[in-house]
Amino acid sequence: MNINQLLHFLVIVDECRTAAEVITALEKLVRSYGFDYYGVVRQPKPDENPMELVLTGVWPEGWPQLYIAKKYVLIDPTIRYLGQAQAGFRWREALHAFRADPHRKRMERMLADSVRFGLVDGYIFPVHGRTGLLGNMTVGGRPIDLSPTEVTLFDAVAKKAYWRLLEFKFAGEIEPAKPIDTRMTRREMEVLNYLADGLTSNEISKILKISNHTVDWYMNGIQDKLNAKNRQHVVALSFRLGLVT
Repeated sequence: MNINQLLHFLVIVDECRTAAEVITALEKLVRSYGFDYYGVVRQPKPDENPMELVLTGVWPEGWPQLYIAKKYVLIDPTIRYLGQAQAGFRWREALHAFRADPHRKRMERMLADSVRFGLVDGYIFPVHGRTGLLGNMTVGGRPIDLSPTEVTLFDAVAKKAYWRLLEFKFAGEIEPAKPIDTRMTRREMEVLNYLADGLTSNEISKILKISNHTVDWYMNGIQDKLNAKNRQHVVALSFRLGLVT
């Protein structure tokens, strides 16, 4: 495989002006490596429909519907293993990690179903915020062996693609002409960093010893400065603008 294609994506993704351009570049990369299917998604919770959290993806016809109907998100070994993974891994590694799990038989049924749909093997790459899992990118289809270097570069691709797509997802919902003000007060930066850590208003208020109302007041100010649609958009823009790392 040619790692130059991975490096090329990492360079051009910042030049993309629309989500469609990011998706086109990503699909070209994925297909060049022989993967038939892929997805970039926000991290699902057990009670959420994972397909509603998809930023982009191509799946076998009928697979998303089966995945939801059988509630595979509850036992999907790759999703469960993401919680402890620090970098990308092969799907089969996740199944092996849960070899003694009480849900092992159901995991094996899910694997059998996925194989029937052409999802024989693949890789998944976690996307973390400052302290928590925010989403992932997965690629799969027929078995393909990636070198350790390629896995590392795909890991970087996943993060770049996720943040750019998340940024574009919300960018279309705000007034595009309004300038962004990145000047923050000390207290705003404190609130912003805790928000990026995944903390709630209540948790932030306890740490800073201020009221929930005051935290929300600071958050509203930050949203106005960044022209953000909501708090998730605030975090996406903050990483993009280098306000948090």
